[in-house]
Amino acid sequence: MSRIGDYVKQERKKLGLTQEEFAMRTGLGLRFVRDLEQGKETVRMDKVNQALALFDCEAVPGRKERRI
Repeated sequence: MSRIGDYVKQERKKLGLTQEEFAMRTGLGLRFVRDLEQGKETVRMDKVNQALALFDCEAVPGRKERRI
């Protein structure tokens, strides 16, 4: 989940938004935004997609990266 969290954080900062402003614009809670950006692995995917929608993106199934 940290790749998505890193992406959200990077894109949010590009827009010049604080976490609080991002939460308000996406309709998400501040706690969720913080958890997402910190890479918490148990976040709800519907909320992840709600966050990504601000950037015209969505999380879709794909192959898991192998960690060697």
